[in-house]
Amino acid sequence: MKDFIKYKDFVATVRFSAPDDVFHGKLEGVNDLIIFEGETVVGLKKSMKEAVEDYLEICSQLGKDPRKSYKGTFNVRINPYLHKKAALRSAEEGLSLNQLVEEAIGEYLN
Repeated sequence: MKDFIKYKDFVATVRFSAPDDVFHGKLEGVNDLIIFEGETVVGLKKSMKEAVEDYLEICSQLGKDPRKSYKGTFNVRINPYLHKKAALRSAEEGLSLNQLVEEAIGEYLN
């Protein structure tokens, strides 16, 4: 699992660059590349807040939704044995494979 920080309802993944001696982060769930950095955790969090606020201001000026839109479809690669088990279970339950996967993800996230 990657490390992450939050500000408002934005999430950013963060990493440390040893050669540069700096933390850097990237906003997730947006259509643009929004990155920031800091030499300390406190600095990184401050930099994220500034990046989010700047991004929200720019989006407001452009009349653009800052959030990435999701279509509800994505491809998943899984082990063939797991695929077989899921297909058989969905048949037993009278569900489509999509319904089974959606229910499983919903249960996992709740």
